[in-house]
Amino acid sequence: MAEKFEKHRQPWKAEEVAKLRTLAGKGKGLKEIAKALNRSEESTKERAKLDGIGIAKLR
Repeated sequence: MAEKFEKHRQPWKAEEVAKLRTLAGKGKGLKEIAKALNRSEESTKERAKLDGIGIAKLR
């Protein structure tokens, strides 16, 4: 029987959202922003989408 995977789901603080906006505004990529915030890329992408923040796609 497989165990159910459970996410840790830490709530976002106002400072983290502000930092997300700042880094995204500077044109940083998803991986770099997630690392700076100490969050997963998926979590960071979801929060940005929720707040309408565009993250640059690095090529």
